[in-house]
Amino acid sequence: MRSRKNKYGINSEIIRELVDLLDEHGLSELEYGTGDWHARVARGGGGRVVQTEVQGTGETSGSGAFAALPGAVKSPMVGTAFLSPEPGAPDFVKTGDEVKEGDTLLLIEAMKTFNQIRAPKNGKVVQILVVNGQPVEYGEVLVVLE
Repeated sequence: MRSRKNKYGINSEIIRELVDLLDEHGLSELEYGTGDWHARVARGGGGRVVQTEVQGTGETSGSGAFAALPGAVKSPMVGTAFLSPEPGAPDFVKTGDEVKEGDTLLLIEAMKTFNQIRAPKNGKVVQILVVNGQPVEYGEVLVVLE
């Protein structure tokens, strides 16, 4: 497999392959590592992939590696992230989309209330760090804008 790393050093092809292996073999969790790089994907209730953790040179793709970036959009609350307005609908945004300040990037459901997470500035979506149905923590980086 040819290595395709994004500008943050994460090989998205490997992550996709791990998720495919979860589906193919009915697994709930899978880890893969080589050298100083390690990835873990896990499923939550309902069979959705709810956690993806990537470590390389001591950093994690969650908040750690991206938190200091000026375009990091962080969760203002604890809840569950949803990338589309309803099941089966297209996602609000995808990697590569241009957004304007105030555009909805995703929803976070907390205490049975859906909260819109909006773009804080104009920019391009360069990384979406959560998957649909993923639990998120306060301050966790959700999306990176450029």
